[in-house]
Amino acid sequence: MALPTVPLPTAAPIPMAGPGAGAQQGGPADAGAAERLKRRLRIIGNMKRIKHKIIVASGKGGVGKSTVAVNLAATIAASGKKVGILDMDLTGPNVPLMLGVRDSSMVEDGTGLVPVQVTENLRAISMQFLLSEPDQAVVWRGPIKMQIIGQFLGDVAWGELDYLVIDLPPGTSDEPLSVAQNIPDADGVVLVTTPQEVAVGDVRKSAAFVQKLELPILGVVENMSGLTLHGKTAPNTTVVLDTGVGHVQAFADGKGEFMVVVDVFKRGGGQAMAEKLGVPFLGAVPLDLRVMEGGDEGKPFALADADSPTRQAFRSIVAKLTAGH
Repeated sequence: MALPTVPLPTAAPIPMAGPGAGAQQGGPADAGAAERLKRRLRIIGNMKRIKHKIIVASGKGGVGKSTVAVNLAATIAASGKKVGILDMDLTGPNVPLMLGVRDSSMVEDGTGLVPVQVTENLRAISMQFLLSEPDQAVVWRGPIKMQIIGQFLGDVAWGELDYLVIDLPPGTSDEPLSVAQNIPDADGVVLVTTPQEVAVGDVRKSAAFVQKLELPILGVVENMSGLTLHGKTAPNTTVVLDTGVGHVQAFADGKGEFMVVVDVFKRGGGQAMAEKLGVPFLGAVPLDLRVMEGGDEGKPFALADADSPTRQAFRSIVAKLTAGH
């Protein structure tokens, strides 16, 4: 028995605009299409002038991602490279505070938005520079965010840069998605986590997000990986510290000086995640009160004179990220 013939609905013609529209030979009559194309071309042209683009991301807030991004950018700039740092956290920008330029404002000249000069080799762009008050709240929906992101990527007059470090907000929503889609030629993403599973679990989601977008994962940084304590006691004695969940021993040398590392957030979660993902483990950055103080005071620890395991960790991470460049 033959099946009854059901007439297919006739599709409505797509409205046309431009030359040939009367004969239905023009382009789609989308008033915003031309502007979106122009913006896309501006972004492509602007990003092509930057040799290397490194995205710093995390699926979890509070892991020190911005601290890592700022100190990585400052370390690269201190080596003589021309570096820009782009703060893409539109509603909670912290990069200017950490760099000591929170009260700066952004201007526009004939070439575009002018980045704020931090050091001879380091420039910054942030939503903070556009706020009339330092603590003004930014309450925006997605479309406005997309417009600002497009301007930050396409209209900033970075000039010729060796590196652009992009600090993303936590999560996998509008800002990370838009940045990733607009910079397909990025070197890749650095994932930042703290050692405990509560953080590592969320960062794994961020890793899955990056992989879906087919961006390379440059590696994992385990931040706040142990707190280094220095002390002094009787020479050649053993010191026992009670951490609340166990005991840590250290031996004092002939001068009575000792050093001990306390694993405040456990240890090894970031390295285990890197191994599971099959990506490089870039290094563990110890907790250091001077890093936190430097961030609050606008003095990146990476630019300080004092040497420490934390500063050495940042140098080692930068060496791995810039190897061969």
